[in-house]
Amino acid sequence: MADTVALFTSIGLSEQKAKETLKNEALSSALKDAIVQAQRVRGASGVDKAMGTLLYSMASRLKDTKRLAFLSDCIVQCKIITELQLAAALEFVKSHPQDPINQREFEEACGVGVVITPEQIEDGVESVIKKHKEQLLKERYHFNMGLLMGEARSALKWADGKVVKNEVDMQVLHLLGPKTEADLEKKPKVTHAKVAENEVKAKKEEVAVNGENYKTEGYVVTPKTMDLLKKHMEITGGQIRSRFPPEPNGILHIGHAKAINFNFGYAKANNGICFLRYDDTNPEKEEEKYFTGIKDMVEWLGYEPHAVTHASDNFQQLYDLAVDLIRRGHAYVCHQKGEELKGHNAPPSPWRDRPIEESLVLFERMKKGLFAEGEATLRMKMVMEDGKMDPVAYRIKYTPHHRTGDEWCIYPTYDYTHCLCDSIENITHSLCTKEFQARRSSYYWLCNALDVYCPVQWEYGRLNLTYTVVSKRKIIRLVEAGVVRDWDDPRLFTLTALRRRGFPAEAINNFCARVGVTVSQTTTEPHLLESCVRDVLNDTAPRAMAVLEPLKVTITNLPANSKVLRVPDFPANETKGSHTVPFTHTIFIEQSDFREVLEKGYKRLTPEQPVGLRHAGYVISVQKVIKGKVVELEVSCCNSETAEKPKAFIHWVSQPLVCEVRLYERLFLHKHPEDPSEVPNGFLSDINPNSLHVISSALVDTSVKGAKVFDKFQFERVGYFSLDPDSTADKLVFNRTVTLKEDPGKI
Repeated sequence: MADTVALFTSIGLSEQKAKETLKNEALSSALKDAIVQAQRVRGASGVDKAMGTLLYSMASRLKDTKRLAFLSDCIVQCKIITELQLAAALEFVKSHPQDPINQREFEEACGVGVVITPEQIEDGVESVIKKHKEQLLKERYHFNMGLLMGEARSALKWADGKVVKNEVDMQVLHLLGPKTEADLEKKPKVTHAKVAENEVKAKKEEVAVNGENYKTEGYVVTPKTMDLLKKHMEITGGQIRSRFPPEPNGILHIGHAKAINFNFGYAKANNGICFLRYDDTNPEKEEEKYFTGIKDMVEWLGYEPHAVTHASDNFQQLYDLAVDLIRRGHAYVCHQKGEELKGHNAPPSPWRDRPIEESLVLFERMKKGLFAEGEATLRMKMVMEDGKMDPVAYRIKYTPHHRTGDEWCIYPTYDYTHCLCDSIENITHSLCTKEFQARRSSYYWLCNALDVYCPVQWEYGRLNLTYTVVSKRKIIRLVEAGVVRDWDDPRLFTLTALRRRGFPAEAINNFCARVGVTVSQTTTEPHLLESCVRDVLNDTAPRAMAVLEPLKVTITNLPANSKVLRVPDFPANETKGSHTVPFTHTIFIEQSDFREVLEKGYKRLTPEQPVGLRHAGYVISVQKVIKGKVVELEVSCCNSETAEKPKAFIHWVSQPLVCEVRLYERLFLHKHPEDPSEVPNGFLSDINPNSLHVISSALVDTSVKGAKVFDKFQFERVGYFSLDPDSTADKLVFNRTVTLKEDPGKI
């Protein structure tokens, strides 16, 4: 028996799973034969875990064992590499019982050698959505999404179904945007037979995603799985449930925006719900400002959590489950020190096999505060995918908790808490970034070890941006070194910083949709995010005129001393409103809009060349240059309707407000400031000395006088700007959000 267990664990089965398999004589015999055959073919190369999973799945589903050796060979020769191909192979051998098997027909039927790339999936889904775009835009979320999925799956036969569905969901969300109240209203019944058939298909797709988690690759099925899933379905009614589970020990950044969009967006696109759950299991690092800040940012991005929950809501239940885990022989109290447990080659615990009753007594003593910090931990008897043995489930911390006070002195770890809170909340999909793939096996193991409902874990590639750092520790070092002011310094890529700089939430959501959800890690240039910002602000930011480096201009022949001009907020669509600005004989223009010597290609004001004034209806010509350095111009004006059309029109201000303007550039000089090969002396040595330029006496027209914090404007010909919280009644402060989308070399 021990030899067979060892054989089964050699292909990646847990010891518990191996022992359970032995109880099924037919399955045990088939799996043993499959492994022996596979090892014969693979030789010294061995059978890896992915092959082992397929061998187990094949052995448990194959009816005709005479095909076992053939299918085993196909798996270890990497002809069959996915569950989808295996299902096709099993169907083929079932429908072709005669010998010999036609190899060419078999490989064609099973997609052998066919590789579907993420780009092909994206293109395939895009093609399907383009085909139905007109109807989609008309019906929006009342459109039968099952039809899209069906056509996408037909076009991408060998693609991973869940990846295809993710792509469909994200592209639909990108096309239609979040659901409106009208989208949430029930569609009137249609009795047309074909439509009814499609609705049935869509419902099957929905149930398959939610109620058939056990079919997901890598999901561990136990004898109790189906009963637990049935109870889960009774509670949820088949509803999709996701969660966004941040640790309340720092401020959210741009990578979290992708997680928020995926978790909340996936639930919303499937008529589901999403929880905001604080993973508050480390009282030493948690502060109330982080709880508040996280919720503010989720809501700022436009999402409303179904409920706000805390891991600490479940402290008693988690403790009771830990006691149960010890009783089942899956956990033990250990006295190894923290230094000994670091890394992946920690020595085995000498207390691993201590008696269950002894661990129960010691765990109770841990709870009662009878050990010092670091003197004892509760560890789980399992090996994680990255090879780390027996992760810690509970540790001692004599730090009051922000919600439970001094009630507890032992706190659960992420590896223990995360999956159990998902189970308690009946989450259907635990969506997490790729680095948590190494914890997937522990996620499934713990739920199954305790015989509780087990959600499915899906991983996706995290979002990274160049020219920045986002880790809490490094941002704290930037603040402490005085490089940035705080977590919301507009040069950072925390969400509070982006909001302060003036990035609209809609633009960040659009950026996340444009980047998409893939398994591979994404590293993106900031200019792609800035492009999304410009797209939104171009339609939403009213125009104003501001002069950053003023040059005084006196119009000597203005017909009237002053007049009031009505200027459109959006010159391309004057129906969207307007504002007024004064126009007097004294105006201010940008210093760069005047040159004493006309140079080739320069189109603005010179002593020889007139220029038009935007919105004023006048063309001005230089009469006199007043200088040491040029300090003032005297000009004459004529009506633009009678004057020869000038080569350029420039902006100006008259009777303006004095304001402060902050211009931002990239904080770091290199793309990857954390990469020692690019920046050998560390990220703090890579600071761009020109990342912030403050202009204390810029001039802006009076239309912005009533602006509120975070209000956004396009300063014509200058850029997009947002009102900073440092503004006072006496002086407004504007942050440049992004430059205008024009050729930087234009003169």
